[in-house]
Amino acid sequence: MSQEVRYVAIGDSFTEGVGDELPDGTVRGWADLVAHGWADSRGEAISYANLAVRGKLIGPIVDEQLERALALNPTHLSFNGGGNDMLRPRTPIARVADVFSQVLRRCDEEGVTMIVLSGANPSAQLPLSGLIQRRGDELSRAVTERIRGRDDLVVALNWPDAELSDPSFWSADRLHMNSRGHHRVAARVLEALGERPPAQWWRLDEADSAVSLSRARYFREHLGPWLRRRLTGTSSGDGRPAKYGDWLTVQPRATA
Repeated sequence: MSQEVRYVAIGDSFTEGVGDELPDGTVRGWADLVAHGWADSRGEAISYANLAVRGKLIGPIVDEQLERALALNPTHLSFNGGGNDMLRPRTPIARVADVFSQVLRRCDEEGVTMIVLSGANPSAQLPLSGLIQRRGDELSRAVTERIRGRDDLVVALNWPDAELSDPSFWSADRLHMNSRGHHRVAARVLEALGERPPAQWWRLDEADSAVSLSRARYFREHLGPWLRRRLTGTSSGDGRPAKYGDWLTVQPRATA
């Protein structure tokens, strides 16, 4: 039997899986898909935990999730953050990149393999698209510089993937990927791990893509509430627990 895999994910809504809602209202997302795809590819069970909470800035992600995740004694830890910080123009990008360096240092100290992700680029369909594009490019460059020469890391960068910017990969709020987008990200992570993602995950049928909303409905249902949270200093994740705060055993699925 190969080495045991204990995979823990930390992050915000991207890692929690917002946008990839199941019929019962729960969210799935790329990290859940990676866990199942990893077990399937290995043909062996893996352990999986996910401490991500939507709406979190990168500082609280690390303050509230990192040490808790490391205390689980994982073999692998995936980390993504900074998307919410990037949308705040006064937040220095260097400060966000410093947090990536902090997580990497702690993973090195604990002997944990770090899986580094960047979020995909939603700027083409958002207000202030030019600003978001510039901030995202800057963050992508800064993080890439911090991990340069680290061949021991698992790196799955999604920001440079131009195909993922297509609206068919995004949910109605235009800020979170839909099931189609989460599957493509999961395929990228599995490939970076040296595992075999299902070929269809790279490009699910477009029937799974988001319904396009009118400008007025988009502002009323999505942009308006986001702006209100910004003005009131609240978060969509306030009071939410970690998605999976302890280990789950993910078994490989039977194949024909």
